[in-house]
Amino acid sequence: MSNPAPPRRAPDDPWRSEGTPPSPPPRRKMPGGWWGLLVAAAVVYLVASLVLSQFRKGGEEPTVSYTEFSRQVTAGNISKIYSKDEAIEGELKKKAPIPGGDGDYTKFRTQRPAFATDDLWGELTRGSVTVTAEPVVQKTSLWSSLLFAFLPILLLIAVWVFAARRMGAALGGGGGILGRKEPPKPVELLPGKRTTFADVAGIDEVEGELNDVVDFLKNPGAYRRMGARMPGGVLLAGAPGTGKTLLARAVAGEAGVPFFSASASEFIEMIVGVGAGRVRELFSEARKVAPAIVFIDEIDTIGRIRGGGAGLGGHDEREQTLNQILTEMDGFTGSEGVVVLAATNRADVLDPALTRPGRFDRIVQVSPPDRPGREAILTIHTREIPLAPDVDLARIAAATPGMTGADLANLANEAALLAVKRREDAVTQSDLTTALEKVQLGAERPLVLSAEDRRRTAYHESGHALLGMLQPGADPVRKVTIVPRGRALGVTLSTPEADKYAYTEEYLRGRIIGALGGMAAEQIVFGVVTTGAESDLEQVTGLARGMVGRWGMSERVGRLTAVPGDAQVPYGLSAAPATLDTVDHEMRRIVDECYEHACRLLRENRGRLDTLAQALLEHETLEEEAAYRAAGIPRLAKGDT
Repeated sequence: MSNPAPPRRAPDDPWRSEGTPPSPPPRRKMPGGWWGLLVAAAVVYLVASLVLSQFRKGGEEPTVSYTEFSRQVTAGNISKIYSKDEAIEGELKKKAPIPGGDGDYTKFRTQRPAFATDDLWGELTRGSVTVTAEPVVQKTSLWSSLLFAFLPILLLIAVWVFAARRMGAALGGGGGILGRKEPPKPVELLPGKRTTFADVAGIDEVEGELNDVVDFLKNPGAYRRMGARMPGGVLLAGAPGTGKTLLARAVAGEAGVPFFSASASEFIEMIVGVGAGRVRELFSEARKVAPAIVFIDEIDTIGRIRGGGAGLGGHDEREQTLNQILTEMDGFTGSEGVVVLAATNRADVLDPALTRPGRFDRIVQVSPPDRPGREAILTIHTREIPLAPDVDLARIAAATPGMTGADLANLANEAALLAVKRREDAVTQSDLTTALEKVQLGAERPLVLSAEDRRRTAYHESGHALLGMLQPGADPVRKVTIVPRGRALGVTLSTPEADKYAYTEEYLRGRIIGALGGMAAEQIVFGVVTTGAESDLEQVTGLARGMVGRWGMSERVGRLTAVPGDAQVPYGLSAAPATLDTVDHEMRRIVDECYEHACRLLRENRGRLDTLAQALLEHETLEEEAAYRAAGIPRLAKGDT
């Protein structure tokens, strides 16, 4: 079993690492992050404003009406006043209630109307009121006013500065948002816990190419003496599940160097420049502990050909991130001692600047394993699974052509889950076979079919199986069933005896004839065609289009590629309209010829068809030997060569 994914050094780093110095303990971050900071700042501002407003209210004197002022003058309750123009400030001898308000007042302000004709001076003189030369109500000073005006803002700035320092320290101290002050510590490798080539199987030819990188990382001095430079990068290209990530970790584990891994999509953010900054930080961390390996998974996410119009003016975030990777790999900065490994399923869409020598010096194709490789992979993935004595991994490997390492790992896990459900002590050969059927054919569905539907399905699958048995060089029929699985009401499984890497026109025509066998059987027996042949027709269309438009198996189209294999190219733009019309005509010709051939074979072998369909109706599922025996065809008569 492969080791689990290496942990991230910090939650904010978009990469994971293993074999690197232990990180310092994380500092406490502000609860709630930036949202918590905004809420705290708003609360501080509001509280400060309320408190200061209360202080202001406590120092303000009420403004009373001139009628109230005249009443207090008549009552002889005025102690002293100050007047400027028509404005009057004064102080009472005794407190008086505020008219129409709450509380009492002693000092007051008022305004004498211009039309007033009373003898105010006489009344003040009779009441012995002191007329002062200075204002009775003292105004606040300039500094006090400024304090009342700017104190909430100062408190808010203090909160922001405090939070910025705390968050900056939590994210790496004074070195910026992603900077780190701590010097690199000696690398402490944990023996026995890292992935090595012992955990990789089935891809020996790829392992041989990567051994050069391992040897360079182990003995850089020997290569420098010969004037050889370290490879800048190795691109692992292949189908999903072939073990590209596992290979990269195995290279680092074999060399005993730190390993940094990240997915290309983790560098991309909406803010332009963030991805480039993360790339700089990643390579900076790798250079601190060089020699080291940086692994970027799914690099086609950011490494696609530039200038496709995805961004505005070519300066979008994806292209800036790609430019930074190009600079780090072979630019002005230089990444001495850092080898970049990358994985992709679409090497054909990568930017040429990324795949040129000096950046990715090697492009290694990682293909699905062959039969011995699949057996070795199954052995690795069943190391921790108890196996019964009857388990034959070689037999399972022979029945799984085209499966990748991930598929085989899933197969072993499904078998283990099935053994647990069956309350067994060990995984048996039956568990592995059932798990393989589930992976290849789909899970069984508890669907109850009518008698007519079961009969039609039996003839449909019998047509597939019988034509597979009769076609020379066709893949042997391994299993026939009318039990609904996945989307299908029945399944016919055929797999080759050995792995095939090139296909003849005769073999492909046999595949088309076999795929049309179900529809031909329904037409011959029932005189109708149902929707059950949908997936068969999809397979037939793909094979016929490939034969005519890609593989040069049509004299009329010629030896050219009219239909590229890249699914991103629209079909109508892949060739001239006349050429595409010719491709469609040739496709129809080949399919019609194959369908006529299928119908002719089924009519000539109608007895075998009826016998095989009757056996399916009786047993529902027929294994390889039972299917050939029911059809009356010897196993060796299928035309193996």
